Amino acid sequence: MFTGIIRELGTVVARERADGVHRLRIHAPTLSRGLAVGESVAVNGVCLSAVQIRQGTVTFEMIPETCRLTTLGALRSGDRVNLEPSVTLSDRLNGHLVFGHVDGVGTIARVQRQPGQVALTIRVGRALRRYLVPHSPLAVDGVSVTVGSRLSPSACSVFLIPETFRKTTLGARRVGERVNLEIDYVAKLVAQMVSQR
Repeated sequence: MFTGIIRELGTVVARERADGVHRLRIHAPTLSRGLAVGESVAVNGVCLSAVQIRQGTVTFEMIPETCRLTTLGALRSGDRVNLEPSVTLSDRLNGHLVFGHVDGVGTIARVQRQPGQVALTIRVGRALRRYLVPHSPLAVDGVSVTVGSRLSPSACSVFLIPETFRKTTLGARRVGERVNLEIDYVAKLVAQMVSQR
């Protein structure tokens, strides 16, 4: 479980494939110091397990489905990624509860810089759009953000403070790029309960 508060921007060293398994190597000197093999890390919002830690670089294994259903399958050497280790029972719960199970992929439709904030408009598929409520939490590439009040049938807006824009990959996102989305778990739970009545 995670909170959507990014701890480090890592750099992809390599993405390799052998025997059907994708291995993703990420240089993350800060994160790697307190991490053990087998522990979970959210990589651009996707929960992965560390399988090797060596000289500031962490290696993760991904199954083909992870590569197909998220943006991780398109990562290349040199790409920056948002990293967050899993929370412990003694951590403060900032952000919101994030599971690292991506619900879908959205596309950046607009980046608008405004005084004191940056607004991102994200195109969202119909299957996910029904869960989005103004002022509800949303994880975008693993970053905890709040859905804005302006919703359309195909998109939502999220607003970033300058610090989030600078310290996460969202500051480098351009129109047309894809991002991992995780809907608030409570919203999905309520929708399921209502649909079963």
